[in-house]
Amino acid sequence: QVQLVESGGGLVQAGGSLRLSCAASGRTFSSYAMGWFRQAPGKEREFVAAISLSGGTTYYADSVKGRFTISRDNAKNTVYLQMNSLKPEDTAVYYCAARWRSIVELTTQGFDFWGQGTQVTVSS
Repeated sequence: QVQLVESGGGLVQAGGSLRLSCAASGRTFSSYAMGWFRQAPGKEREFVAAISLSGGTTYYADSVKGRFTISRDNAKNTVYLQMNSLKPEDTAVYYCAARWRSIVELTTQGFDFWGQGTQVTVSS
């Protein structure tokens, strides 16, 4: 199993940037595909971005493509989400997620382990 702890959330003005981090426990971090999801009040949790074991393949939701970048540092057991050009509609709790080995689907059902979430609020 893997335990995930997110950090880096906060309040930012529209157009600003934030970088989220997700630190994972254990010695097998490089064996987990990683993802970021978000959930706004009254809405379902939705996919944001995902990255393969080595970091060579990334996936993005259309709503964040070109603005967000997912990356990972396997030596530090950490995955990142760099968020630029933030919009008020990006306001949500952001969750880090992990799946053993390969990514099967870019939905909540496709990931097995979850962090507790970090709040991102973008003011207009």
